[in-house]
Amino acid sequence: MGQQEVSVFLRKYRDEWFIARQIAEKTNASFGSVVVNLKRLRQSKQVLYKKIKSNSLPYRKVFIYKFKE
Repeated sequence: MGQQEVSVFLRKYRDEWFIARQIAEKTNASFGSVVVNLKRLRQSKQVLYKKIKSNSLPYRKVFIYKFKE
């Protein structure tokens, strides 16, 4: 999976926020490749991201991502 697939997915659902694991599940890609590509998209400022606290997710703090409009 490449940056293009992650970008296309986020563009398709541009009004929603996703964690990396959700993107990996919905695109049938490995979690590791999604994380690497999200990092590249963040560096190129193509996606919005923020850190959130969550008690319902297995991790306390996670990043959520959304396509930059």
